[in-house]
Parts: sequence; structure tokens; C-alpha cells
Amino acid sequence: MKKIIFFAALFSLALGVTAQDAEKSYKMLPSVNVKTLDGKTLNTSEITNDGNPIILSFWALWCKPCINELTTIAEVYDEWVEETGVKLVAVSIDDSRSSSRVAPTVNGKGWDYEVLLDPNGDFKRAMNVNMIPHTFLISGKGEIVWQHTSFSEGSELQLIEMVRSLKRGETIESH
Repeated sequence: MKKIIFFAALFSLALGVTAQDAEKSYKMLPSVNVKTLDGKTLNTSEITNDGNPIILSFWALWCKPCINELTTIAEVYDEWVEETGVKLVAVSIDDSRSSSRVAPTVNGKGWDYEVLLDPNGDFKRAMNVNMIPHTFLISGKGEIVWQHTSFSEGSELQLIEMVRSLKRGETIESH
């Protein structure tokens, strides 16, 4: 009987350690310098949202699916913010020749997002972004909990469902 109790306790302990390890396996945002639209330097490790989820979207002016994704989300963004407190940070990977057209595009589209410029691709490389749009979901603790490439009509609904789950404290299954 003592052996059974010992092994049950050992098994429970092992499960607890495994669960803790799984929690620690999330990757944090890397520390890379990017520019804000007004030309200030921002370190990406400083991207926060008062403990609320963050959507990080890599995009470019020449990427139609990127523009479609950010425009589609813009239509419901205020509702998402009100419901979940989520913040969307759009990271332009346009090079230095075309990055001057980012702010006029953002303003023309009426996007109410924080927009960062990554003209040298340092943040893109640090996040292992190879194809855009590339969207990341980041927990309120700064952990990257989900990512997705491409955009199709309706995929924003999956994204907000995951934001809601994250806001409720549920674990997001990585894809």
C-alpha cells in the first residue's frame, strides 16, 4: 500500500512539473529596436498592454492580404478593444525607400493601431517571419502564444475567439 501511495505521489509530482514546464515553454518577444511613425526608437521588449492581449501583425504596403486583414479588423477593432482590452500593433516591414508611405496609408485607411517600422527587417528576422501577413497573439505577460500566416475572409473571427479565450485565462493551443 505504501508503494502505491508513493508512486501516486510521484506521478502527481511529475504531472505538476510537466505542467509547469509547459507553461514556461512560451517564447517572449525579442529585444529589437524599431521606429515609431514619428521617428522615435522603440525596443520591442517594451511592447505591453497593461496585462491584456496583444495582436502583433507584420505587413507591408505591397501585400494585398495584409491590407485586407488590417482593414477588416479595423471595422471591428473598437468593439474588440472594448470587450477584451486587446491592442493591435502593426509592424511594417517596408524598406527605407517605401516606409515614408506607411503613415499616409495608415491615416488614409483610418487604422487606429500602433504602427511600427522595421525597415531593416531586424524584428522580422528575430520573430522568424518569412511570409506576410504573419500575425502573432501575445498574452498579457508578453508570451507569444499563437501565430498564423496568410489571411482569408473570416479568419479574423478565429483571431478574436482566441483573444477572448486568452482574456478568460484559457490556454491557447499552438498551431
